[in-house]
Amino acid sequence: MPSATLPADGEAPVFYLADEHDHAEGGSTMLGFWLYLMSDCLIFAVLFATYAVLGGSYAGGPGPRDLFELPLVAVNTAMLLFSSITYGFAMLASDKGRVGATQGWLAITGLFGLAFLSIELYEFSMLIHEGAGPQRSAFLSAFFTLVGTHGLHVTFGIVWLVTLMVQVGKHGLIAANQRRLMCLSLFWHFLDVIWIGVFTFVYLMGMLR
Repeated sequence: MPSATLPADGEAPVFYLADEHDHAEGGSTMLGFWLYLMSDCLIFAVLFATYAVLGGSYAGGPGPRDLFELPLVAVNTAMLLFSSITYGFAMLASDKGRVGATQGWLAITGLFGLAFLSIELYEFSMLIHEGAGPQRSAFLSAFFTLVGTHGLHVTFGIVWLVTLMVQVGKHGLIAANQRRLMCLSLFWHFLDVIWIGVFTFVYLMGMLR
């Protein structure tokens, strides 16, 4: 209940709470992270909408059929999907309190993420080498922006993953690290869902145009 101390002469009364309410630990962290994911959804929604408008503007240059190599993109997609599975194994290991297994699965997840980024950078370099850089047409500008933004998110996710491995190694699977692992899990699976949209909307539908 609110209470007040008796003021000295000329001083204002000081109010305070006699009984402090309990707050769930980490509640604000998860809420803030969900808000961040929603803002990221809006960013990618804008990028998808931009690609939908500009995806057919080739400016007399090459289109998706001339540039995309679906077998390579399928391998890249598999790398990201496998990383999502291995991260799930990391979460299962963390729930059982197995620090070594958790770090091992996180390391494998990071390797799959690096493989995904390597293939994506190879694809970008090949397109630019063929004269199909982002300045060539509106289609390519929208393509590089959408796919590149997703790649940047994967890069940040890998940096976050390595940081968490260090934290788990130093402090173990404490409640704070468990919460951080859960946030990264949401982020990583979110990137998986976005990439499935990219693969379907950009690559598969692009080959049908």
